[in-house]
Amino acid sequence: MLVLRLLNVVAPAYFLCISLVTFVLQIFLFIPSMFRDPSTTPLFSPALLHGALFLFLSANALGNYVLVIQSSPEDLGKGLNLGKGAEVVADWLDGSRSPGSALPSTHFCRLCARVTQRHDHHCFFTGNCIGSRNMRNFIMFCLYTSLACLDSLVAGMAYISAALSMSFANPLAFLTLLPHSISQFFSGALLSSEMFVILMLYLWLGIGLACAGFCCHQMLLILRGQTRYQLRRSKCLLQGETRNRAWGHLNSNHVLLFELFHAAVAMSVLNAFELGAICSIKTTNLSLQHIFWLEES
Repeated sequence: MLVLRLLNVVAPAYFLCISLVTFVLQIFLFIPSMFRDPSTTPLFSPALLHGALFLFLSANALGNYVLVIQSSPEDLGKGLNLGKGAEVVADWLDGSRSPGSALPSTHFCRLCARVTQRHDHHCFFTGNCIGSRNMRNFIMFCLYTSLACLDSLVAGMAYISAALSMSFANPLAFLTLLPHSISQFFSGALLSSEMFVILMLYLWLGIGLACAGFCCHQMLLILRGQTRYQLRRSKCLLQGETRNRAWGHLNSNHVLLFELFHAAVAMSVLNAFELGAICSIKTTNLSLQHIFWLEES
C-alpha cells in the first residue's frame, strides 16, 4: 500500500516533467530548426503549421488532464458514518467491500478512500479515480497525449535526421539508432543535446503507444457497457464457475470410482463366503462318508 501511495505522488510529477521537457524541446529546438529551410514561404512554412498543431494537441491534452482531476467522481460514502469500518475496508484484498459499496455499480478505492459510482480504475498519472463523471475527459486526455507524442516523435526524427545527416527510410534505422548513439556518445562523437533528443524519441514512442492502448481499451469497455472493475469481477466469477464445474466433475468421478470399488469389494467378499460354504459342505460330506465306511467295516 505504501508503494501505491508513493506511485500516486511520483507519477503526476513524472508526467508534468515530461510535458515541460517536450514543450521546451519543441519551442526552442525543433520549431526554430524548421525555419532554417530557405525553400519554404514565411506564411505557410512547416514550422508555423507544426507549431500550431503542437500547441493545439498540447492544450487539449493538458486541458483534459485538468478536467479529469477537477471532475473527480463524487464520494458516495461522505454521508455515511463509516467510523472503524473504513479501516476494515482496507484489509480486503480487492478493496470492494465497504458500507457504501452495497449500492449498485459502486466500488471503494483504497488510495482515494472513497466510494464512487461506476468506478473504472485509479489513474496514477492523474492521482485520481476514473469514473462515470470524468471518463470522457480521460479518453480525450489519452487520445491527445498519444497524438502529441506522435507529433513530437516525428519532429524529433526530422531534427536528428538533419543534425546527423541520416535517413529513416529503412525501418531498421530507428531500431539501431539507440545502440549506435550510445557508442558514439561515449566515444565523444555525439553531443549531449542530440543524445538527449534520441532518448526522448523512444520515450515519446512508449508513452504514445501506452496512451493509445489505454484509449482503445476504454472505448472497448464503453461499447460493452462495462467498467474495468466489472470486467475483472466477471472474469473472476467465470473462473470460479469453471473451477467449481471442474471440481464437481472430479468429485462425481471420485464417487463413481468409490462405488465401483465398493461393489468389487462386496463381490469379492461374497465370493469368499460362497467358496467357504462350498468347502465346508465338501468337508462335511467327506466326514459323513468316512463315518459310514467305519460302520460298514
